[in-house]
Amino acid sequence: MLEAYINMVTANPLGMAAIQFAILGTLGEVASFSAVNRRFALPCNQMQLALKAVAWAVLGIVVKYGFVGVTGFADALLDHGLLPSFLSSGLGRAFLLSFCMQAVFGPQIMYFHRLEDNLILRQWNFSGMETALKALVWFWLPAHTITFMLDKPLQIGLAAAFSVALGFILGFAKSRAQKAQMSQAAA
Repeated sequence: MLEAYINMVTANPLGMAAIQFAILGTLGEVASFSAVNRRFALPCNQMQLALKAVAWAVLGIVVKYGFVGVTGFADALLDHGLLPSFLSSGLGRAFLLSFCMQAVFGPQIMYFHRLEDNLILRQWNFSGMETALKALVWFWLPAHTITFMLDKPLQIGLAAAFSVALGFILGFAKSRAQKAQMSQAAA
């Protein structure tokens, strides 16, 4: 089964990135919203959810391009002797690629994704972006370090799965924050 998956990802990297992000990214949004509400619930109407799946698919393609781009960027820095050689293999390389992804590409992805959401929901809301940007350091930097330790065909799938994990984490954090606010208001 893993071999079939690897063959599909290798044969159609952009299509598979789109499919994986569409499914897992949307699942992460539903999971986050459901966690906040402590019951299964959709974060928007069904048409908007379908459009969000398309937005996640586009984001998957953007992330795939980002992975390829930061790899080329990091390789160029190493080839020109601008970085120490311990960053050229193993954990050092995985960390370098993850760092480049977060520093060079991460904020743009965050804002692009919020812009997609705003267009779908017909609003102009960038609240919470500070938390999203902080997640580049505390979540995505270590998560993508793990991701870049894997073989290339497995990287996008894990990145999409990490979106689900982050959805749960942020959903539970938001739920706890709302409880704390309600407790303070009642006191």
